[in-house]
Amino acid sequence: MKELSVAIIIPVKYFNINLEKAIQECLKLDYKKFEVLVFPDITSKEFMKYAGKIKVIPTGSIGPAEKRDLALEHSSADIFAFLDDDAYPEPDWLKNALRHFKDKEIAAVGGPSITPPEANFASIVSGNALSCAIVSGPYTYRYVPGNKIMTVDDYPSCNFLVRREVFEKLGGFDSSFYPGEDTKLCLEITRELKMKILYDPKVLVYHHRRDSLIGHLKQMANYAMHRGNFAKRYPETSRKFAYFVPSLFVILLFSGVVFAWLIHPLRWIYSVCVVAYFSIVTAFTVVGIFHQRDRSLIRKSRLIIPVIIYIVDTHICYGIFFLKGLMLKKLKEEQ
Repeated sequence: MKELSVAIIIPVKYFNINLEKAIQECLKLDYKKFEVLVFPDITSKEFMKYAGKIKVIPTGSIGPAEKRDLALEHSSADIFAFLDDDAYPEPDWLKNALRHFKDKEIAAVGGPSITPPEANFASIVSGNALSCAIVSGPYTYRYVPGNKIMTVDDYPSCNFLVRREVFEKLGGFDSSFYPGEDTKLCLEITRELKMKILYDPKVLVYHHRRDSLIGHLKQMANYAMHRGNFAKRYPETSRKFAYFVPSLFVILLFSGVVFAWLIHPLRWIYSVCVVAYFSIVTAFTVVGIFHQRDRSLIRKSRLIIPVIIYIVDTHICYGIFFLKGLMLKKLKEEQ
């Protein structure tokens, strides 16, 4: 089998410190046949230091999905490796991913996107919340390395490698669904082409999280609304019980307040349920935090209360916006 050529595709609005880290780490990759294509809105002098090392293609003010689609025009590589501007790879990222493309049935490969060790406190809190099983359920392998290689039917584009021929045949990403364009592409890969998407825990990148609670919740709201709408329109990958759980929680939480106020005997039952919920969240939080090896006991202890707050707020936010997406006929981008 010939050595596959790779184009690393990074969409971005403008040059920033996270992008610089991404470029630097990409240039250290333990693989020879690759190129780095960056698609900013406009070019700037900061890119000059990488002249001859990367390709910078200004696009104007368009969305990330549209920028990724431009890879078809600007690269003839065999594999497109999609990376967010706030993510950077391990040195063996490409080597670990490309070995799977020997199998002709494999259309795409993804791997975990973990919180960088140098992240600030708020980002670490966000990362801990996302990697907690009580938030991500069966999908925690997206945020912490799983323990096995497996096939998946949906994977985010922040760490996603796909055959060029597959990407071209499907017409690229559907930009009208951002940030759900990766879900739709994965659905087309598995349903229309009958090909496989593989997860490998060694295809690892570091992905910066939102650095504030508001930023974290805005991201969750956006994801939830698209997932809710997809649950109605594309049930093959989105109508799964795990995605509905936060909405069931929100319904029970707020309806419980009303019924407990109207029916006195229900008050103690509702109170017990609320206490049980917070106890479960606390237990999952503590186990998740203290299972980590790279922080001192004092630093781990400081994370407990903030992570609990993030988890509870994430449950409520996701639950509300999932229902909103479920009720919408069309997403805003499609109107």
